[in-house]
Amino acid sequence: MIAASEHIYFAAPPLPYYLESGVTNHERGDQHPSRKQLGVFDLLIVEHGCLFIGEDERNWQLTDGQTLLLLPDRYHYSVKPSEEKTRFYWVHFQAVGEWQQTELDHSGINQEEHYNRFLTSPYSLHLQKAWTLPYPEQAFRLMRTLNKAGGERQSSAFWTQQQTFEELLRMMDLRQNDSYTSPIVTLAEKAEAYIKNNYRFEISSKTMAEALNFHYNYITRCMKQVYGMTPIDYLSKYRLEQAKLMLLKTEWPIVEIAQYVGFENVPYFSNCFTQQIGLPPTKFRKQYTT
Repeated sequence: MIAASEHIYFAAPPLPYYLESGVTNHERGDQHPSRKQLGVFDLLIVEHGCLFIGEDERNWQLTDGQTLLLLPDRYHYSVKPSEEKTRFYWVHFQAVGEWQQTELDHSGINQEEHYNRFLTSPYSLHLQKAWTLPYPEQAFRLMRTLNKAGGERQSSAFWTQQQTFEELLRMMDLRQNDSYTSPIVTLAEKAEAYIKNNYRFEISSKTMAEALNFHYNYITRCMKQVYGMTPIDYLSKYRLEQAKLMLLKTEWPIVEIAQYVGFENVPYFSNCFTQQIGLPPTKFRKQYTT
């Protein structure tokens, strides 16, 4: 039985990168080798048959179209030999950035304080540890492309494999599929998108509630849980980040920039900018000019 509570998060960028891949065919009685502290992530994708695999104190029985992501710092072993012909693909990859495995509560949100950095960093790749693929044939096709590229010249194989691997990650990223994403995360992301698309104009609790069809207090609670800030705080932060870009990319006066990013009161804009960035707008621009 595939447990749905364990998930693995990768802060991105940088994205995990491909190392090597292959396909294994088991006859009846064959089994997966036992390894410990392998140092790389090992993604298994079963095409047909049944693979009995364990990690530390856990074990799984993977059948057609199911996947398992084994961690680089754990002990992996065969639970028992294959009982039938079994074919599975494997991918070894590495992650330079932060990652963590965690369990979710009933709402789909991890309550640990340090979890927020994965959702705001500026993106987190969200993979389920053990999963039944919704479109297994697509994953098999990508795996065949990965393995075939291994026989090509390195200069061309590198780009084919990295791009194909990223396509595989995108297909498996639960945040790309609303049906697998927590409603809290989905609403927070919709609120974020609304703010980014409308930051130059007046945004009120009423306009946001009407646009998203949720009570503003609930929107606020979701954004605080996912991004660690209220919609108003996020709006102010985003406006100031856009102001930074305008100060660097244009010669517009401070007044015009303030109004362009949604601040009607210029002194208030300058005060907010100074508090968040650490310098007044004029000094911020001056440090990048000759």
